[in-house]
Amino acid sequence: MDTALHIRLPAFLIQASDEPRVLTAPEARMGYVLELVHANMAAGGGPFAAAVFERDSGLLVSAGANRVVPGHCSAAHAEILALSLAQAKLSTHDLSEDDLPAYELVTSAEPCVMCFGAVIWSGVRSLVCAARSDDVEAIGFDEGPRPENWIGELEARGITVTTGLLRDSARKLLHDYYACNGKIYNARCSSNR
Repeated sequence: MDTALHIRLPAFLIQASDEPRVLTAPEARMGYVLELVHANMAAGGGPFAAAVFERDSGLLVSAGANRVVPGHCSAAHAEILALSLAQAKLSTHDLSEDDLPAYELVTSAEPCVMCFGAVIWSGVRSLVCAARSDDVEAIGFDEGPRPENWIGELEARGITVTTGLLRDSARKLLHDYYACNGKIYNARCSSNR
């Protein structure tokens, strides 16, 4: 048995993390992440994407998309991949190290319980989300038992949070995924059966 874990990234994600791109406006960053959602759905992945940017300059560091089903890995969420790729690219496990700029995670939906933890430990200084958790749960996904005051928990740790940016566009992508019979995994755990 091969003990290495391999998550195959589609070509669009590899290209996204390698090409120089600067997006200074928050709406432009989120628009780019929503383009990644669309590309990921076309490539057989889930309706979620995320990207890590230098917060102040807008330089794209890495991009991730949900590869749970094609990767046979429940941890292959967009946020986890985007953060992991950024850390590998920058050769650090801590994106808040003193000699680094502040980093921002931009994601197509509020974080599930697993990604909430990853945001805390990653070292990002800000989080920007489009769809709300109830939008995600409305199509059947289970977001898990995230703390009720999750935004306050992140802000207490020095992570600024913005939610609802381009929410209607993100919600439409979720509904498109559902309408096209996209796989809703882990729904057995959801109260929305």
